[in-house]
Parts: sequence; structure tokens; C-alpha cells
Amino acid sequence: MKPIKKTTFQGNFFKPWLSIVLNPSHELYRLSSKINWNILESEFAPLFADGRGAPAKPIRLVVGLMMLQHMYNFSDEGAVLEWIENPYWQFFCGEELLQWEAPINPSSLPRWRKRLGNDGMNKILKETIKTALDTGTVNAKSLQRAIIDTTVMEKNITFPTDSKMQYKAIKRLAKMVGDYGISLRQSYTCIGRKRLIKAGRFSHARQMKKANKERKKIKTYLGRLCRDICRKIEGNEILKAAFDGIFEITEKLLTQTRTSKNKVYSIHEPHVECIAKGKTHKKYEFGCKASFAATHKEGLVLGAIALHGNPYDGHSLEEALADAENNSGIEINSAFVDKGYKGHGITGKKIFISGQKRGMTVWFKKQLKRRQAIEPHIGHMKSDGKLGRNYLKGKIGDHLNAVLCGIGHNLRMVLRNFRKIAAAAIP
Repeated sequence: MKPIKKTTFQGNFFKPWLSIVLNPSHELYRLSSKINWNILESEFAPLFADGRGAPAKPIRLVVGLMMLQHMYNFSDEGAVLEWIENPYWQFFCGEELLQWEAPINPSSLPRWRKRLGNDGMNKILKETIKTALDTGTVNAKSLQRAIIDTTVMEKNITFPTDSKMQYKAIKRLAKMVGDYGISLRQSYTCIGRKRLIKAGRFSHARQMKKANKERKKIKTYLGRLCRDICRKIEGNEILKAAFDGIFEITEKLLTQTRTSKNKVYSIHEPHVECIAKGKTHKKYEFGCKASFAATHKEGLVLGAIALHGNPYDGHSLEEALADAENNSGIEINSAFVDKGYKGHGITGKKIFISGQKRGMTVWFKKQLKRRQAIEPHIGHMKSDGKLGRNYLKGKIGDHLNAVLCGIGHNLRMVLRNFRKIAAAAIP
């Protein structure tokens, strides 16, 4: 059914009105009145059907929780617990009276994210840009110039090794076999674990021949298990369809080598890519690329997209510009990028690349020096937000997390502007 709409009601004698007891000068109190919740409610209401099931939770409650979650880097469970303890969070999410119980089950937040989708998250990002304009955090002229850069959004996986993933595949297959009631000759879960532990001990002792021998046995166990399951489900189309996905992954695990292309780095996230960054402390990162477009002066995020397939930066510039213009509603005249965007092929816009000499005036040289100003903003999204490690599942989770990180960053900028104004008013 359609979400519940909050209406003014008679107060409770035992619960105080939040609008009376809270400080009106608090940053979250002020921010709650600057966001146009009515627009978001009207945009998301068509996503729900009439007359079926229980009424959904209020849109302001769930959207507000998502905003706060990414502003302060909380998990789904942590955000709900903080909401109970923090009356400013409750007021921000539309509550009028102090609440003592959880407003929503944490497991509902993933379903809401899936329902809103990438388009819904971009609508929330648009509203944060409008809020930044209304509060004076940025001015409309700043939206015409943008800095665009990419970074790696790491996925929530462990460092991949073939033997470790092969043993995880054995456990996954053994669990599925138990769920479907298939009897096996041997599951190899117990003996496979012993081999994996031995391989780790031999590697620690630098006895690589013995370690490789144990790893080869784990690979043999996985091959035996796959062949045994294939024999047991032969002729059953339903079971074949259920095992197709895991069999495709295990086939890659059994055949991939150090030099193979499109390798599997995770069982539960098979789309993860290995991206070489060339950093001294971390040579490789496992996840996907994320492109961010921010205003040249203030660093407000105008667009955030996840890029799968590890594309060349220059080929993603057109998509990044179109996404930023769609969110802000203002055409970008000048874009400042690094040397990784050479050969972008964009015409009709001024694209300034770091280190270029031709056609540069003194004023544009000064502007180009601010190209690297986007780096600390990306760093804040990783340390203060949830860009450092993406816990959302699948490719759609990559898209949603990138946009939500931009939403949280923009709202943190608005709060910082409120604090700056409050500090300036103190005599």
C-alpha cells in the first residue's frame, strides 16, 4: 500500500513535543526545514501500489534515515539504534513527539534502496543540490564549472587467493546440496579446511612446494565435488538451473591462472574487478571505479556514477558530464580533469587537462591549479562517509552506494556552512 503520511495529532502527556524541547539553532533542526520533503514524497509515492499489503513506512522517515546514515557513516542497524537515542535524528525524520522504540526494522532499508533504485537516489541528490543553493552553501554560478575525477570504490571482500575461494566454493556447494537434499559421496568441507590451514602454515614457513601441494589438493576436491553433483542432478532441469550460477563461478576458479583475464575475485561478488592503482602502500584494489563531478569552487557533488569494466577515464567523461548536468539542471561550461582524461573526444565544452600549455591564460592557469581540490573531497567521502568500503550487494549496490556517498557529502557541507554562520554570529 501507499506509505503512511504524517499528520498533526494531539500530544501525549508523557512524551514532550520535540519542536519545543530541541534547540532551534541546532544544525540538524535547521537542515530539516530546508529540505523540501513534499517533493520527495510526491516523487516516490508512485512506486507503491494501492490496496495491497500493509501501509509502507513514511517516505520522510526512510529517506531521512538514509541521509543520516551516510552523513555520519552508520550501518543499517547502527542508524536505527542511533535514531532511538538521538532526538534530533527523530525530528529530522519527521517525528513530532519523542519516540522510545525503533521506527523500522533495519532489514527494511535494503528493500527501500532496491525499490527507489538509481533514479530515486539521483532525485535525492538533486534535492541536496537545491538545499545547498537555498542555504548559500554554493551559488548558481558555481554549478557551471566542475572538477571530474575517478576513484576506486572497494567492495566488502577479503584479499582474494585461489585456494581460499576454492574452499569457499566447496562450502557453498555443500550447503546447496544439503538444502536440496542431494546425497554426496563426500562433501570435502572438513578435509578441505585442514588442507587450507596446512597451506597457510607452509606458506608462512616459506615451504612453498609443500604449500602448493596442499593448494592443489583443494582444487582437486572442488573438481571432484562438481563432477559428483553433476552426476546426481543429471536430468533434473530445476536443479540444473539452481546450480548453473555457482557452476559457472567454480569453472572459472578451476581454470584461471595468474595471467587469466576476467578472473573471479569473490564468490558472493563475482563481478568485482582488480584495479591497479600504482600506490606504494596498496598496489591493487578490488571493487569498481566510481566517477564524481564536483563544483570547482566549493566541492559540492553534482554527479556520482559507478563504472563497471574498468573503463578508460577519458571514455567516461561524457557520461559524467551528462549526469552532473541532469542533477543540477545547469549546463557545465568548463570541466577540469587530470591527465587520465586525455583523448576524451568531448566537443562543445571547455575541457582543461592538468599540465596542458596550449591556449592557457593566466586566469585559467590559476583555475587549473584547483583541479586537485577534488582529491580531499573524495578522501572525506571515504573516511567520513561510506565510500571507503561498499557493503551493498551486486552491481546495483555499486550504483546506489556511489550516489548515497555524494548525498552524504553534500549534506555534511550544508551542516558545515551552518556551523560557520553560527560561529561568525558569536561576539
